[in-house]
Amino acid sequence: MASRVYSVLMQPSDCTVTDRTTLHRLPDRGAHDRPTIDGILDEAVTGHLAFVHDGTPFAIPTIHARLGSVLYVHGSAASRMLRTAADQTVCYTATLIDGLVVARSAFHHSMNYRSVVVIGVPRRVTEANEKVTALNAVVDHVLPGRSGEVRDHTDKELRATAVLALSIDEASAKLRTGDPSDDDEDMRGDAWAGIVPMHVHFGAPVPAEDLRAGIAAPPSARGRQTVS
Repeated sequence: MASRVYSVLMQPSDCTVTDRTTLHRLPDRGAHDRPTIDGILDEAVTGHLAFVHDGTPFAIPTIHARLGSVLYVHGSAASRMLRTAADQTVCYTATLIDGLVVARSAFHHSMNYRSVVVIGVPRRVTEANEKVTALNAVVDHVLPGRSGEVRDHTDKELRATAVLALSIDEASAKLRTGDPSDDDEDMRGDAWAGIVPMHVHFGAPVPAEDLRAGIAAPPSARGRQTVS
């Protein structure tokens, strides 16, 4: 049943360029192709859901997961703000920082980055199979394979959790790569210029203090460990 639900949603296609996703500043850094957008969303562990609640703009940090052409975010079912977000246009952003761009002048310092903006009106996920699939995807987005290592969701947990589904139809990516763009007159100076790379580092799994003896770290936790 779940496979039929997602069969249409999981057909990726490039995003349509709209006024809201057109990059007016440095448009050469923009992209609307799905491989670029999907790759950034899949690599970014977290993002921010931006919307207006009671007249006040909010940007809530949260975890997401992408399944084909749908971006899922979750939160507490008791959250009034999350319920509000389902009835209006929202913006979801995710950013990866690849390096600090060190220039010869303070003005030209920058970052090498990859970012995505997704705009749309999310829908509340109410169908049980889709909600379970979405929540498992969120867990596996952070720790690939983890949902298969733990027990199933209980009905109480599903009732306590709200899931929003945002279609990746109106979206854009923006990327910067390469060296600093220094002014010609600064090139003759003595200031150092270059790139300071940045990487996400995962350490070795640390067991909980109350973990029963003899339970080894699972593949999902070991798989995130950064190899030196």
